[in-house]
Amino acid sequence: MIPWLRGDAPFPRIDRALSEPNGLLCAGGDLSPARLLDAYRHGIFPWYSGDEPILWWSPDPRMVLFTAELRVSRSLAKSVRNKGYALRVDKAFDAVLDGCAAPRDDQPGTWLGRPMREAYLRLHRAGFAHSFETWKDGEMVGGLYGVAIGRMFFGESMFSRATDASKVALVGLVRHLRLRGFPMIDCQMNTRLLASLGAREISRAEFSHRLVQLVNSPATLAAWSEDDPPRETEGIET
Repeated sequence: MIPWLRGDAPFPRIDRALSEPNGLLCAGGDLSPARLLDAYRHGIFPWYSGDEPILWWSPDPRMVLFTAELRVSRSLAKSVRNKGYALRVDKAFDAVLDGCAAPRDDQPGTWLGRPMREAYLRLHRAGFAHSFETWKDGEMVGGLYGVAIGRMFFGESMFSRATDASKVALVGLVRHLRLRGFPMIDCQMNTRLLASLGAREISRAEFSHRLVQLVNSPATLAAWSEDDPPRETEGIET
């Protein structure tokens, strides 16, 4: 059995999460900005679908991408330079949510239901959630979104409608984070795509130790804007 969150009850300690399914910590609670920010600060994230109650997770090991370890293949580098893509930040956050929520060939349903999208939109309006978008010929063809606290970025989801479009957004995100002293992106779960880009697993204990330092670090005063990093992806350092 897992604990049920009621009212403003605190999260259980993350070392009490189940090993099967890996990382399931508790259920219930709500998706208010305060609850979500508290979850992220403790290495916890929501993930549920359909009629399930809100489920909260903290898996062990944890998939992360250190921004200094981004791996860019030759084909991806060509997409960054030569596909005519432009990169924008926070230009169409709600559309990125919709893109991430759309059914996929190997996943006809979606975990990103209406309540979750509304919750992240509230975080975006409060200045914590951000989208990195790949545009071509005036149309958004891919992107990603996540949550920034202190000097830590928590990646949530990405989507692509054109070759390497979501990867180009990730390259832009990493460049943006490097310039602002963010050393690590939380990727949550291990996937082949993330591993191909340089992400790797670390223990939950190591993740938690690093997290405490990063979420409590002063955030840069530089704005997250559509013009920074540059819209054109040419010249992005990898």
